[in-house]
Amino acid sequence: MKTNKAAAYPYLLWLILFTAIPMLIVFYYAFTNEAGQFTLVNFKDMAEYSVVFFNSFRLAVISTVVCLIIGYPMAYAMSRLGKKGRTAAMILIMVPMWMNFLLRTYAWLTILENNGLLNAFLSAVHLPELHIINTPVAVGIGMIYNYLPFMILPVYNSLERMDHSLIEAARDMGCNSRQVFTKVIFPLSIPGTVSGIIMVFIPAVSTFVISKILGGGASILIGDLIEMQFLGGTYDANMGAAISLVMMVIIALFTLITNRIDRDSEEGSVLLS
Repeated sequence: MKTNKAAAYPYLLWLILFTAIPMLIVFYYAFTNEAGQFTLVNFKDMAEYSVVFFNSFRLAVISTVVCLIIGYPMAYAMSRLGKKGRTAAMILIMVPMWMNFLLRTYAWLTILENNGLLNAFLSAVHLPELHIINTPVAVGIGMIYNYLPFMILPVYNSLERMDHSLIEAARDMGCNSRQVFTKVIFPLSIPGTVSGIIMVFIPAVSTFVISKILGGGASILIGDLIEMQFLGGTYDANMGAAISLVMMVIIALFTLITNRIDRDSEEGSVLLS
């Protein structure tokens, strides 16, 4: 037992140095001013950035919904394939993720820019060109492309582990395909679906690389706002820490909601079985 406890000490030290202490620093700066005095002004002044918060959450919600609409059918189709088909589909999903995140985003810059591949194709077929780059639409496309696998994989994992005898039992009881999906398949896939929603929404609402590359600074999101407080010309670590703290609270709330839904779904699965 002593050996097992000793093996945990490096992890505990890592947790303290790189998680606990940085969080304490964020808390300190969020609730103090430049003179180190306690204040809540940082949170009050965040009202000036209400538009940024609104745009970030709106774009993150839209991207998450689109990923769910695209990702769930793909995961469902994958779960119904044979072993070789599932392996091939998984490889097709995973291979782009092995590429650097920046490279994947810059690839979309090449596609969507005014003289990019998309407009070259439209011109070739005599269709009007689209001016998507440096708009929220371009940022949304980048989010959907980069985070779609994070929706597909958890949903697929839930569907693949599903007890198919429940589906057979539902059909034996006279349920049609729609009823089987709404009453058996979808309820049992809720944990994976919720995990996918959280895994897409959290990075989407806090991203700054995608908005910087594809948005061209025209679409400032929360991640960009935090970066500006620490690296911009108007350095304000206290405001940046306050915004970061709010984001941590939001992430913690989503995590609690996810855990609660997962527990409820597991209880429902036990009742069904």
